[in-house]
Amino acid sequence: MVETQDLIASDKVEGTRVYGADGKRIGSIERLIIGKRSGQVAYAVLGFGGFLGIGEDHYPIPWTKLSYDEELGGYRTELTREQVEKAPKYRSDDEYDWNRENGRLVYDYYGVPPYWM
Repeated sequence: MVETQDLIASDKVEGTRVYGADGKRIGSIERLIIGKRSGQVAYAVLGFGGFLGIGEDHYPIPWTKLSYDEELGGYRTELTREQVEKAPKYRSDDEYDWNRENGRLVYDYYGVPPYWM
C-alpha cells in the first residue's frame, strides 16, 4: 500500500515510536483501538517496560494526544514518560476490557473528551 501525506496503513503505525515533551522516546505504539461503528481511532496503545515484550505494560492514550512529527519519524505528545507511567494501564498478557467505564478513566486522566462524545 502506498501512503499519502495524510493517510497511513494501521499496520505501519504499529511499532512507531512515541516521543514525549522532552523529545525523549516514551515507547512504541503496540496497537490502535478503533471504534467499530465510527471507524475513528480512539486510542494508541503504548508499550514499554518488561524484557523483550514479556511483562510489558500497555498504556492506552487518546489518539488526540498524539501528533505526527516528520523530523522524528514518529509521534509526539506533550506528555512526559512519568505522566504516562501514572496513567491507567494493563499488562501485555492481560485482556483489556475496552468498555466505556475504563475508557472514561483514561480520558479523565488525560483531561480530554472521550471519543464517543
